[in-house]
Amino acid sequence: MSNNTIAELLVNYLEQRGTRYVFGLCGHTNIAVLSAMPGTSVEFVNYRHEQSAAHSADAYARVTGRASVLLTHLSPGLTNGATGVANAALDCIPMVVIAGDIPTHYYGKHPHQEVNLHADASQYEIYRPFVKRAWRVDRADLFPEIIEKAFTLAESGQPGPVLVNVPMDIFSARVDAELFDRQLANTKSLRKPSLDRETAIEIVDLLGKAERPVIYAGGGVLLARASAELAALAEHFDIPVAHSLMGKGALPDDHPLVLGMTGFWGTELVNQACLQADCILGLGTRFKEADCSSWYRDYTFNIPPTRLVHIDIEPSEIGRNFPTEIGAVADVKAALVALVEVARERFPNGAKRPETRKRISDFRKTFIDANKAMATSSAFPMMPERILADVRQQLPRDAIITTDVGWNKNGVGQQFPIYTPGSVLTPGGYATMGFGPPAAIGARLAEPDRVVISLVGDGGFGQNPSLLATAVERKLPIVWLVMNNNAYGTIAGLQKAHYGMTYGTVFDIDPANPRPNYAEIARAYGCEGVRIASADELAPALAKAIAANAPYVLDVPMKNNPTPTTGHWNILDIYSPDSHVSHVATD
Repeated sequence: MSNNTIAELLVNYLEQRGTRYVFGLCGHTNIAVLSAMPGTSVEFVNYRHEQSAAHSADAYARVTGRASVLLTHLSPGLTNGATGVANAALDCIPMVVIAGDIPTHYYGKHPHQEVNLHADASQYEIYRPFVKRAWRVDRADLFPEIIEKAFTLAESGQPGPVLVNVPMDIFSARVDAELFDRQLANTKSLRKPSLDRETAIEIVDLLGKAERPVIYAGGGVLLARASAELAALAEHFDIPVAHSLMGKGALPDDHPLVLGMTGFWGTELVNQACLQADCILGLGTRFKEADCSSWYRDYTFNIPPTRLVHIDIEPSEIGRNFPTEIGAVADVKAALVALVEVARERFPNGAKRPETRKRISDFRKTFIDANKAMATSSAFPMMPERILADVRQQLPRDAIITTDVGWNKNGVGQQFPIYTPGSVLTPGGYATMGFGPPAAIGARLAEPDRVVISLVGDGGFGQNPSLLATAVERKLPIVWLVMNNNAYGTIAGLQKAHYGMTYGTVFDIDPANPRPNYAEIARAYGCEGVRIASADELAPALAKAIAANAPYVLDVPMKNNPTPTTGHWNILDIYSPDSHVSHVATD
């Protein structure tokens, strides 16, 4: 019987699970694990900040559909990573966080770097509000069971991060390898619940008899890899499909039944279609605030009288924000398979709604025509619509786009076509500034043969440009396009509209020589870097950046215009009750 350290056996266990990358940053509590990696198939992706490492791990899991692994040092390492892990948690992304901790024999002595002002040996408690489970490993022989449970829990049910907190002496403890070997006999993929036939019949009959049904697709459709099944049900009954921000790309945006994103940044077409629906089938969605116009009536949803059917893997999501007539706990993919089968039996001819398809087609043309002046404008700094239009034109259909917050998230959700399911990665529930740039690294590692571009504002890119060092070291061909309005643009637009100023939201710079120059910063890290000097420069510069097959930063000056809105957001009433003011341009 072999007798190896926990660190060595952990790396061997990860190899056998098929884990390719561990994201993170070193510290004296975790170097035993790092030292066990050379000569194995597990690679450590090294960062200068744990938040970036966590966002990359998040994106890697989104693209692969499997739990990623984040390795952190104790206390400051763990807290630096907290924002990225919380972002993954609110978007239901599976992740196993392995954190080093103080030695067990120093519990209560307040050793170097321990979080200990109010409790001893309790750093794992920091993550309790947002992870699915936080374990503290107190005995080396229990570690194999805990790490197996951690992966299973992260990937099952409603996915999400878990924390395994490991005192550094446990990493160096020796145990019998058989304790790990027995874990490998466990299934690595739990069977997921579907709909019973009676429930499927009830839902199908409701949809089949509805006059104005709408399917509302959330991020759970993408997590379940259920786009083909969604298309099959929608096309059988000719039901239009609305989606949340996180559900964007569940069907290609040029599919004839896609209405678009709902809520505050939704269009008139999709919000009105949802308001007028007599039945809505919600799939894998939390019905979040921004997607639902703060749940106010007469903007996006009127439930009731609209009848709601809600299918989700997590029971607590059903009925949370709207009264639900039929609530079913099921995996979205399995549920859709059952619904399609029953629909074809009970309604073999399906339904045809040519007027719905025409209304969608006509609106798309009208929307594009209304946007054309902005999307083709030669103004400089550039119009955000022109930036998005030029980017979409240069990208292949299956390119992966990571967004951040601001125009690159809200504008992309509203008016940037996504053609391949799962190819847009967005920070949804946490809306974390700084997500997009490191997320592009995780996406490229997961899909090394696809074009990856990060659309990010200067506020988000400026959060942590050190991620460029990781990209350069790993020779990752990624394009970061900085939509640079020299401001926290969305917040500046809100403040200008409601308070008549931009104090603390706009950067005090010389417009003739904006600083920082992100192209210069990129070159300092070893990337290619170009600052765009006219609107007509962007498209050829982007084409060159994609073809360069190297890390590349484009710094693109942009006018701070607001993203158009048709829905509502409660904060507007808090700032300026009854004034119907939203965002305005700040320059």
